[in-house]
Formats: sequence, C-alpha cells, structure tokens
Amino acid sequence: MRPTANTPDTPATPDTADAPELGRLLHGGPFHLALRAALAARGLPLHRVQHRLAARGIKLGVTSLSYWQRGARRPRHPESLRAVTALEQILELPDGSLVRLLTAPEPAPGPTRPAARSYRALLGMGGAVERMLDAMELPSDGGLHSLGHHERVRIGPAGELRARDSQQIVRAHHDGVDRYLAIHHGDAGCDVSRMRVTAYENCRTGRVRCHPEAGLLVAELLFDARLRRGDTYVFGYGVEDGTGARSDEYVRGFSYAGGQYMLQVRFDEAALPVRCRRFARSGPDSPRTALADLTPSGRHRAVHLVEQSTRRGLLGIAWDWD
Repeated sequence: MRPTANTPDTPATPDTADAPELGRLLHGGPFHLALRAALAARGLPLHRVQHRLAARGIKLGVTSLSYWQRGARRPRHPESLRAVTALEQILELPDGSLVRLLTAPEPAPGPTRPAARSYRALLGMGGAVERMLDAMELPSDGGLHSLGHHERVRIGPAGELRARDSQQIVRAHHDGVDRYLAIHHGDAGCDVSRMRVTAYENCRTGRVRCHPEAGLLVAELLFDARLRRGDTYVFGYGVEDGTGARSDEYVRGFSYAGGQYMLQVRFDEAALPVRCRRFARSGPDSPRTALADLTPSGRHRAVHLVEQSTRRGLLGIAWDWD
C-alpha cells in the first residue's frame, strides 16, 4: 500500500451543492443525518475530529462518533453533550444547532430492521445490562441478527459452568457494524473478575466490563471488517468461567426470531446428571414450556438441542443432579 501524504488538519471548503441540504438538516434533523452532512461538508475524517476534541480536553472515541452519525446511538451524558457543543465549533456550525436536535424524539426504526426484544424482556438482569451498555455508549441494538449459532458449554467436576464456546454467523441490518456484544451471566457466587474472554476467529477482544453484584460480564468482540447492511460474517469466541456454584441450567436469550441454534452441554465424568431436558420461556419470569427429555451421548456425558428457526425469547437445557 502506498503511503499517504501528510495534509494540514484544516476543514475543507463546503461543497456548495451540499450547503442547502446541510442547512435543511440542521433546521429539521434528525441529529445523526445533520452530523453526517456536516462532517461530509467540512471534509474532516472521524480520527481528526477526535484529535480536535482531545485538544479541547474532551475524550471521545471514534466508535462513538461513528455511532452518532449512523443513528445507532444518541449523545446523552453530560460529557457527550459537551462534545456535541465542541463539534459545533469544530464543524463551524451555528451555536446550539446540533444540541437543539437532540431534544427531538428519536426517529423510529426503519422498515428493514427486524423486530427485537429488549434485554429487560429477556434477562432477569436485563436492566443492569442496558445500564452497562449506556455507560459504554454502545447501542442496545448492535445492528446484527443471527443466522446460525453453535454453542458448546462445559460443566466441571463440581457441577460448575466451566466454560462456553460460541461460533456465530450473523447478518448486519444497517451499515457500519464492526462489533458484537458478548454477554455472560454467571451462576450464584461467581467472581466476574476471574472470568476470561477469548476471541479466536475473525475478531479480537475490545472493552470488557463487569458488574460484580449482578454477576454480569459484557465484552466487545471487534470484527476484522466493517459490515454493510446485508453483509454476513462468521466469528468465534469463548468465555472461561468456573467461578460460580453448581449449575442446573444453561439459557440463551434471542432478541430476534429466525436463525438456527445448536446448544451442546458436556458434563465432567465426576458430575453426571440424572436427567436432562430442553425448555423454552417467553421471558425470565415465565414458566418453562416445550419440555422434552434429552438423550445423552458420548458415554452419557453430553446432551444437545437443535432449533432450526428460533423464536424471540429464551431457550435452554436444564438438568437434575439427583
């Protein structure tokens, strides 16, 4: 690849053809399109905008700027709103022109976006998950839905959830998606500080955040490519746990319907259950439905389920120790 020449960090002269459109968006919004138009008109790439913000003492990642201009996230926190005010100066916009647009209601999702359920509807600790994502300035909708997910869970000699490995095929339902959020909820008594996330196929580990009281771990898995809407992607990762009490079920939540899911639970020879069953739930407090006994394989050490087309809600395997 040829090296690029160094150029002064000065804004380009706005294209006169773009000026009416920018003015219209600054007047009527929405915020993300106005920001995107202003960035394009000034000719400033995101990394230069980040540097200019840093020179003003404002720390903001390129990822957050990207989310803002795509409409995947809106600035909410005081530091973020301070950054928006600084952006008005950097992009030579009228004072308050971007901040004013943030008081308007968020635009409704486009018609091509699949219907999703919130974390609160899927997980007992869903509210804690959403607060963690909000603090990380990450959208609750990561822009991906699953086409295929193969998950393998290992139960240790004391009946503890030792580890889980996932390989996924996903499709982007908007442009610019470059990461997946892995959420792990440990069993009672777990120590999230001792859990480890490993990215092993077509991704790398980004930020990892823990909520010790809730037993939650949230990890960014950064893709090797930025996806456009409709693109598919294959990646794999694992979570090492082994820190909680004896486990009696493993559950996966599905925000979107569709896609194949395979779950395999393998037990240590020192801790074999007496019965295993698959089940479904519509929510964390709902009763188990679609109960079916599972036949062990591999010398009675493993059971699995396969769902050809998942529904929104919860799906899992439960087992009895005696």
